Amino acid sequence: MSRESFLQDVVEGLSRPDRAIPGKYIWDEDGSALYDRICDTADYYPAQLERQLLARHAPEIATILGSGATIVEFGSGSSRKVRVLLDALASPRRYVPVDISDAFLAASAEKIAGAYPGMDVRPVCGDFAGPLPLPPRLPESAMLGLFVGNSVCNLPADALVLFLAQVRETLGTSRFLVGVDPTVDPDALARAYADAQGLMAGLHTNLLRRMVRELGAELDPDAFRHGILIFDDPHRVEARLVARRDTAIRLGAATFSFAPGEAIHTDDSFKYPPDAFEALAAEAGWVPERCWTDKKGLFSLHLLQS
Repeated sequence: MSRESFLQDVVEGLSRPDRAIPGKYIWDEDGSALYDRICDTADYYPAQLERQLLARHAPEIATILGSGATIVEFGSGSSRKVRVLLDALASPRRYVPVDISDAFLAASAEKIAGAYPGMDVRPVCGDFAGPLPLPPRLPESAMLGLFVGNSVCNLPADALVLFLAQVRETLGTSRFLVGVDPTVDPDALARAYADAQGLMAGLHTNLLRRMVRELGAELDPDAFRHGILIFDDPHRVEARLVARRDTAIRLGAATFSFAPGEAIHTDDSFKYPPDAFEALAAEAGWVPERCWTDKKGLFSLHLLQS
């Protein structure tokens, strides 16, 4: 991700009446490391339940794919969860981690390559929302796209359909395994997205620290707090950076002033019940093949086929 595009998106976002900066800029090396810590907390139920579902159904997924599969993981981060699948697969031939954080991606890919010496590891740095230059497809290799970590829920329905269609075009004949959160319980959402340890706050305020380091922004990160709003229609959690007091962000010649309570919208997490997600996937050209949920229906794993 270039400095120029980062700067342009920040200036454009702060110039809008409803100030917003794309959530993808949270994800540098520090942001990815913070998210790993969040995934280990008891309150962040999406990570806990997704991990359990992956472990429970990895043998079935391995049987469906057969031997010598290729895994393309979108938003791979530290590549922790894919290990559950790699351990279950019969002789996986290639792993392609795709992430926006170049340094974190390189370090994670090196660790995976060391842990699975017989597998070809080809990291791709880029924004997976658009076309990606994947390495040439291996002959006679089943392809599985993987998008876990609840990341798909950052997209509203129209953008989700476009993303799923883009992935289908990128992967060609393949399957796609996606983790999806349908939870609408406000107490569970508040614990997960505004945790008492302050890790989620650290993740979102990391955006401000990146702006200082990489864009030379003049601002006080402590002048903002992390806040969330929970909405019903559509069901979603909106993350915001809220000004604690009168403050300003200066970028070159531009100054953006904030009164107490004024906010920057940083991210969303939309909640999709299994039937709603499958309908959107079908609209994007995928055929729902399997859906696994935990006993309480708080999280779901979807296997789609092109």
